[in-house]
Amino acid sequence: MIGEKLFFTIGGEALLILGVVVVVYALLGKPLFAVLGALTLLLYAATDPPMDFTMIFAEMSTIAEIPIFVTVPLFVLAGMLLAESQAPVRLVNVCRGFFGWMPGGIAIVATVSCALFTAFTGASGVTIVALGGILYPMLRREGYPDGFTLGLITTGGSLGSLFPPSLPIIIYGLIGKVDIDRLFIAGLVPGLFLVAVIALYCVGAGIRARVPRHAFIPRTALKALWAALPELPIPVIIVGGIYSGLITATEAAAVTAFYVLVVEVAVYRDIKVRDLPSVLLKTAELVGAIIVILSMALGLKNYLIQEDIPQKILAAIAGDLTGRVQFLLLLNAFLLVAGALLEGFSAILVLVPLVLPLALNAEVGPIHLGIIFLTNLEVGFLFPPIGLNLFLSSLRFRRPVIEVSRIVLPFLGLRLACLAVITYVPSLSEFLLRALKK
Repeated sequence: MIGEKLFFTIGGEALLILGVVVVVYALLGKPLFAVLGALTLLLYAATDPPMDFTMIFAEMSTIAEIPIFVTVPLFVLAGMLLAESQAPVRLVNVCRGFFGWMPGGIAIVATVSCALFTAFTGASGVTIVALGGILYPMLRREGYPDGFTLGLITTGGSLGSLFPPSLPIIIYGLIGKVDIDRLFIAGLVPGLFLVAVIALYCVGAGIRARVPRHAFIPRTALKALWAALPELPIPVIIVGGIYSGLITATEAAAVTAFYVLVVEVAVYRDIKVRDLPSVLLKTAELVGAIIVILSMALGLKNYLIQEDIPQKILAAIAGDLTGRVQFLLLLNAFLLVAGALLEGFSAILVLVPLVLPLALNAEVGPIHLGIIFLTNLEVGFLFPPIGLNLFLSSLRFRRPVIEVSRIVLPFLGLRLACLAVITYVPSLSEFLLRALKK
């Protein structure tokens, strides 16, 4: 019944174009800008009257004006410098020295690092781009399988949006007129739950892959720590600086890029001055590709908004709601699609005002809805075949998107299971709020 309503209210032709273009292009292994670009152009042409194609390219300047985007080229440069140096070897030695005795120890370190990074940047794709060059070789050198490593980094890019100072939570609070401090408190337990589940999977993966475990030898650990001492302040600069409020994310990106440049070129001398143009070229190629991808994604968003697609979907759904559980089931399905099609901040700005009244009518509180909403969007970023993080990972690691989609399926299953718990066990979000009231 709902499916028929959606087909006719949105437009059957648009749905057919969406399905055929995305599936065929994805199966052919085409890059994301080709998938989104072709899809967007076709949808623009299908409107009556046709939408202006130049709106797609105008989004490039829009992206350049977003303050947080300045962090992308700077973090990419820092990641490229670290990836081209011997930093991964030194970091592996440190992690091995202190955490090698644990099954899956280094993978757990990678998971927590991704969650923290996403929390303060507010953008999951930035995590994949910035940390991928460090974490991938680190995990591979330690003996983790290629598929597990790629899947962990891809899913790790969408962990952390429930932790302070998460920008998505702040935006949700502002749009939904919800107390932001209470949202941060409510998100802590679900956020830790998500990280803990992935960490347990890392333990199992380490055991299955028979990743060597190393006894904790204080002298060896301290020696590795001393060798990597100039590089160890990097996470302190990023995480400590931002969480302390001393610097912004943009300032942290600039300081990090400059610091890494000095350390790798002047201190370790792993990278020669003559090699810098090559590193800068790789950085420019990756950043340029990201801008094109995001431009196409924002162009698609313009079509969805102009044609009132979210409103039509919600209107079709709203009439068939009979209870709280049914509303939550439909909300989960709707936000999975929205997370795959829309950029995160756009999804919050467009959808929260539409969903919130329906949630209140179904007796779902605005704080619990916020935690469900953000968790759901995170999973949508991984949803095959068009989840944005799949394409960013495909771009970063030069793999076909279909391969990345297949690799990420076990992690997607875990994230869906966690989403179900967070959605249908509201006490997970309300536990700390109730405890702090007492």
